Amino acid sequence: MSADQRLLLVHAHPDDESIQNGATMARYVAEGRGVTLVTCTAGELGEVLVPELAHVAADKDDTLGEHRREELAEAMKILGVTDHRFLGGFGAFRDSGMKWHEEGYAIAADETDERAFANADLTRAADELVKVVREVRPQVLVTYDEFGNYGHPDHIQAHRVAMYAAQLAAVPSYKLELGEPWSITKIYWCAMSEGRFRDSLRSLRASGDTETFAGMDPDGDMGPFTTPDEFLAAKVEGGEHAEQKVAAMKAHVTQIDADGPFFAMGGSVGTAFWGTEYYRLAQGVQGPVGEDGLETDLFAGL
Repeated sequence: MSADQRLLLVHAHPDDESIQNGATMARYVAEGRGVTLVTCTAGELGEVLVPELAHVAADKDDTLGEHRREELAEAMKILGVTDHRFLGGFGAFRDSGMKWHEEGYAIAADETDERAFANADLTRAADELVKVVREVRPQVLVTYDEFGNYGHPDHIQAHRVAMYAAQLAAVPSYKLELGEPWSITKIYWCAMSEGRFRDSLRSLRASGDTETFAGMDPDGDMGPFTTPDEFLAAKVEGGEHAEQKVAAMKAHVTQIDADGPFFAMGGSVGTAFWGTEYYRLAQGVQGPVGEDGLETDLFAGL
């Protein structure tokens, strides 16, 4: 990759990247920066939302992973990302599945396949990512927080693998057959602004919508899904790429309902809602900031 500034994103399943970082990715591609996506599983155990494709589900033909690979390829085409890979190669790690805790966040399923990503040896999985880090040599890494943003075991494992691989890749004496050592300068965790989410909920409730995120009070406990605004470090404005992001999300047709709560969150501003993406800084020094105390560029200060 010849770009002077390079971003590496590590996500658990196809669709996670478009939801969390689609505008950021599209913006950086347009600016000529390098963007590499590593997806850790093919999302084989995802819920199929398209009735005519119900047969691809894991408990039927078990071909959802192959279908989601094509959805991901289409989403990346929309965003302009040409370097997207599966960790260790397609099928190396399988979706671990999940179930919902009574309090509304994801937890591990009762049973998992021996190939499940959540069960993978951490060093083995990290070494696969070390190879990518040392090849791409990114200055910036983006992944999830320690809770995987909502508790899914694959998201949590992706966090662990990304953070460990970043450490190992920088060690001068570590497995040189994996490439020349490289230290990532800045690491960010995806985040949802608590203040922005509350404002969006208020707008929905004021419009009479009580179904979207039913039971959530705009002034109540947001649980672990949002990040208090004081913990945010960066806000990437990708408004001119918001339509690209929404189109990329919709490319994941088996997973994202175009009439579902995701798109309702835009309220009166519609697609524009999706053009702003927030981040927590997990490693490195915050660069120059705007009036709100947030960086406007993940490469700020580099």
